[in-house]
Amino acid sequence: MQKITLLFIALFFILGCSAKDELDLSSKKVLPQWYVNPPQTSQTRLYSVGEGESKEVALKNALNMMVSTLSVSIESSYNSRKFVQEGRVNTNQLDVENKISSSVKKIRISSYELLEYEEVGFRNHILLIQADKSKLFQSLKDELDQDFSIVDAELKSLSLYNALEQLSRYKKIKTKLDDVQDRLIVMSVLDNSFDALIYIKRAQKINSVYEELLSSITFEIHTDSDSKNLEAPLRSALNDKKLKSGSKNRNTHFKIFIKSDIKKAESLGFTLARSAIEISVKDYKGSIVAGNRLNLVGQSTQGYEIAKQSLSMKFNDMIKKEGIGKIIGLDL
Repeated sequence: MQKITLLFIALFFILGCSAKDELDLSSKKVLPQWYVNPPQTSQTRLYSVGEGESKEVALKNALNMMVSTLSVSIESSYNSRKFVQEGRVNTNQLDVENKISSSVKKIRISSYELLEYEEVGFRNHILLIQADKSKLFQSLKDELDQDFSIVDAELKSLSLYNALEQLSRYKKIKTKLDDVQDRLIVMSVLDNSFDALIYIKRAQKINSVYEELLSSITFEIHTDSDSKNLEAPLRSALNDKKLKSGSKNRNTHFKIFIKSDIKKAESLGFTLARSAIEISVKDYKGSIVAGNRLNLVGQSTQGYEIAKQSLSMKFNDMIKKEGIGKIIGLDL
């Protein structure tokens, strides 16, 4: 009887599991057609589906997929144009393709429409979105116009600053507009009638003015007796930034002063040269426009003079590590 009882219990257990499996299979949702076979991207619209553990995650994934689709679409369109114009694929074209891919990844698709949404299981959400290419083009154009408006306002205020500060601000403006050419390529493909020349000329003018200002700036270095060894690495770093040495008396000429207070010390068999360095940058009027204070320690087993000479190496290493701009208190 005991064996028969155990047999019935086992039988009921197996039948119960089978019924549960059948119930789970029958309750499993079938994915909708709009997700399995979503609409194809056309000349005017982009489509994308997304899946995630929440609606927000699914939407983010769908937007990322849409950006990838846009990149492929634009590269294909650009390749067709280049083939018609040049009849071959060249290095420049391949470079542009890479720029398109990296540029499109930065695009924020803010104008889109949610077409379908469904929760198909526990923590499993799917959706379908679409974006109008003309609206996407307009949003990119609005962003570009806004960027240039901000740049124009910054350019108007540059006369308030000395030449080195102007150079620093031009550098930031150039950084803001670094990807203009890439964005223009994308916009030109999205809208065949778009004329990018006006934006190209504006960006080129800013680059031209920056180069002219950079070439006009000169400097001279003045040191006290304890700072003589610091002049060479400082001059070399400034030259690397295309800042030329000279003594021209004009509003783009600057003087850099270096003073050092060195104290001798001994430690663990080493002779130390502890130096407090003061750097100041003055414009043609004699006004201090930048500066910095540094503390360096030179050391040697061969005496105090060698320890002082090692300060130059420490100073050069600091310039290479932190950059000349940070050393003298300027954003170069």
